[in-house]
Amino acid sequence: MDAQLAASRRLHWMNMVELHAQDRGEQIAHVDGESRTTWAQLHARMRAVAAELQRRGVGPGDRVFLLSLNSAQALAALLAINTAGAVAVPLNIRSAGPELDYLIEDSGAVLGFADQLGEARLAEATSGGEVPVIRFGEEFEAIADSGEISAPVDVAESEAAFIIYTSGTTSAPKGVVLTHLNMAAQTITTNRIAPAGGADDALMLVVPLFHIAAIGTVYPAVLNSVKVVVAPSQVMTNIAALADLVEAEGVTNMFLVPTLWQAFCSLPGIRERRLRLKALQWGASPASRETLQLMADTFPDAAISAAFGQTEMSPVTCVLSSEDSFTRMGAVGKPVGLVAARVVGPDGEDVPVGETGEIVYRGPGLMREYWRKPEQTAEATYDGWFHSGDLVTRDEDGYVTVVDRAKDIIISGGENISSVEVEHAVAAHPKVADASVIGVPHPQWVETPLAIVVPADPADPPTLEEIQDFLAPRLASFKKPTRLEVVDELPRNASGKLQKHRLREEFAG
Repeated sequence: MDAQLAASRRLHWMNMVELHAQDRGEQIAHVDGESRTTWAQLHARMRAVAAELQRRGVGPGDRVFLLSLNSAQALAALLAINTAGAVAVPLNIRSAGPELDYLIEDSGAVLGFADQLGEARLAEATSGGEVPVIRFGEEFEAIADSGEISAPVDVAESEAAFIIYTSGTTSAPKGVVLTHLNMAAQTITTNRIAPAGGADDALMLVVPLFHIAAIGTVYPAVLNSVKVVVAPSQVMTNIAALADLVEAEGVTNMFLVPTLWQAFCSLPGIRERRLRLKALQWGASPASRETLQLMADTFPDAAISAAFGQTEMSPVTCVLSSEDSFTRMGAVGKPVGLVAARVVGPDGEDVPVGETGEIVYRGPGLMREYWRKPEQTAEATYDGWFHSGDLVTRDEDGYVTVVDRAKDIIISGGENISSVEVEHAVAAHPKVADASVIGVPHPQWVETPLAIVVPADPADPPTLEEIQDFLAPRLASFKKPTRLEVVDELPRNASGKLQKHRLREEFAG
């Protein structure tokens, strides 16, 4: 078969940008503040940046990191990385220096993209000067507008597109390798949840690009030729500016965590605005009945749905529809069409309806592997199923309810925080003899980390400020505990295992 013809048949977002450039080149692809990029311009920019990557020696399979706030330049960079056949590694812009050192070294990134904030983060990392970086701003613009054309690379759908790092259950985050096929499967799921496609639709990008929730919406938007509007970087503190942008750009699809939907729908005069929102999605944390009712009252004609899943599944596994949000409060919905799901006991056999078990998945959205972690990959995917670690029940109608997060993840403001990672960091404080970290309720962020410590010297226990100052160079700010409890000892069973359920019973209120 002709190589060029074979390459043209690939289903991934690089090919689709090329097709959009040919048949709707003057339509807007990305909006970022005053910047507006057409599909034709996006195609030229991604090819020019990919050519620069190739000139610098980046080839198929190489890893290139991204450390920045959301921007049209960041979106073009992700496309350019994949156009060169390389793997994009978006990193958490809030990571501290030691965290970045681990992520860059573990991924083996040979080059990176960073904005001004990203450069400041890299300056805190010992690896910051070891990997060359292309800076967003004037340097990136000069490259993107150079008119260079990258050498063609045939990227198969089975090839890795992204490595997304997830908090996991230990201090060493795992890199989830997602392929273009994974993202194509996610596109089918997205189209079933919130259909969109064409010049009349627009997606508001609010979630940071290092989140799978962002990649899992932007990739389908590109395949569907949907305009992507980059939300203001300070969206959480300026909901009014977000509403102005939603109205001005005719946004039709938007994902927010429940706390942001509450704030958005509570804006004065929001119901009198000329808004075109038709698909409202929420997730990452539970939504109260009051928030759901407010969303329904504010946008009575819109489809409101909740997405549940995890990075390893690209990510959506279950969806709770508008009509089920009230009658199935507490449930995360039913498995989506492209996902096979079972609820199993420790023996791997299905548990009876209504009983608690671990939910396991398989389907075309399942990751290829954990990067450079074959043992953990095998552990998570044995018996032909991906073992999520989430303990759930499933009723007679197939609705799934999460009973416990077996991996001890704290979800604060939509951010996943490994309690074990924070525990290790807190326990390293010289005034701490033993430590545990749990999630406790927070009025704005839903959950926040609480550190429970046994002091090395009962007469001189650490203060919350001392713990936070100690963690500042070690952990991202959102991971730091905002509450502290000092106890004489932590509850453990006869084998010495920490009994976190007892800590939750005592302190979670």
